[in-house]
Amino acid sequence: MTKTLHIIGGGMAGSEAAWQAANAGVPVVIHEMRPTVETFAHRTGHLAEMVCSNSFRSDDDEQNAVGLLHWEMRQANGLIMNTAQAHRLPAGGALAVDRDPFAADVTARIMAHPLITVEYGEINALPPEDQPTIIATGPLTSEGLGGAIAAETGQDALAFFDAIAPIVYHESINMDVAWMQSRYDKGETEEERTAYLNCPMTKDQYEAFIDALLAADKTEFHEGETAGYFDGCLPIEVMAERGRETLRFGPMKPVGLTNQHQPEVKPYAVVQLRRDNKLGTLYNIVGFQTKMKYGAQTAVLKTIPGLEDASFARLGGIHRNTFLNSPTLLDDQMRLKSQPHIRFAGQITGVEGYVESAAMGLLAGRMAAAEILGETLPAVPDTTAMGALLTHITGGAEAKTFQPMNVNFGLFPPVDAKGGRRNRKTRYKIYTDRAKADWAEWLGERESLAAE
Repeated sequence: MTKTLHIIGGGMAGSEAAWQAANAGVPVVIHEMRPTVETFAHRTGHLAEMVCSNSFRSDDDEQNAVGLLHWEMRQANGLIMNTAQAHRLPAGGALAVDRDPFAADVTARIMAHPLITVEYGEINALPPEDQPTIIATGPLTSEGLGGAIAAETGQDALAFFDAIAPIVYHESINMDVAWMQSRYDKGETEEERTAYLNCPMTKDQYEAFIDALLAADKTEFHEGETAGYFDGCLPIEVMAERGRETLRFGPMKPVGLTNQHQPEVKPYAVVQLRRDNKLGTLYNIVGFQTKMKYGAQTAVLKTIPGLEDASFARLGGIHRNTFLNSPTLLDDQMRLKSQPHIRFAGQITGVEGYVESAAMGLLAGRMAAAEILGETLPAVPDTTAMGALLTHITGGAEAKTFQPMNVNFGLFPPVDAKGGRRNRKTRYKIYTDRAKADWAEWLGERESLAAE
């Protein structure tokens, strides 16, 4: 008999993983703690409940990476995308849904599938070795299961808050202002000695930045949100509130650096950015975790010299969010290296957003089903939105600075397109055309494998 796949968590990722595995012919049991055990964020007992926005973001599959992810999921008969389409609301170029009917429909489709069973109740321990399992418990993983995961992986490998610094596309940084240098030229290789990108500030520019930072709109912390967190990391606005010079003696200290464009001028303060992925397409602003609202955040950050025209792969934030240091813990099949019968999927792997979570569920479900059926899936091309996300969380990201990430073109291998920054529309179309061809080929290989 075919082994049963167990999936812990019935959110976007868990529901999609179950659908994909069951459609491959593998029996599935979804373990969902709601409504037996409630969370502060959920309102219903439905699977795939949308707890925040009702939007899956852009549906543009030619110019937007998340829209491309929509397209790839539809091509793979994705439950979440197909159901979303059935409950679509007018939202311009975005895919927004009527959230309650959407979740009710996902639940009904899951319940009607002959190979899927749903069991309600909390799971507090890791599964035995003879039980193939996907853990897709999301950012609100229960205390018991979170503790079991932490005991297996090590406390430092499982975070309960994300402290996200803004991430900038390298191509949008003005290198006529910024320069590459590590503080005090530290490092044994040239790559190490030029590991940081530096943006200098004069005294007037620094004072204007502090004024803008203090005046910016911020989101409020919820009760308990700061517990066990602030000992290690403070938002930049909290540091600025402690004194106007605090940042200049913290993440913006100017010591050990020489401006290559103006060697004779000593910067009053320096904002440093550090490479965030192996491709070198993304840079995070060091020490700039923040609770500024997104609109204010963009305006404030663009006052930094060199970032006037910055394009952001993601903005900063601080949230309650359980996630793994996936680049160190998971293999390229999303399996826990120390317990390979366990896969992880969804936000707990370090992706951010409904669509990205469901996408990782789609891949985990297919990979788990293939393994149970004795098949070997071809590698997912990193030129696709699915593959770019998978590569990022399983080794493409810098493990020391790993934080949750949305899908974006900075995760894809670069394309050779004429026009550079001035021809972004053409370049993005090259990315999506390449991805669609490679995804279609991958799906075709998978279907051929299943037919053998």
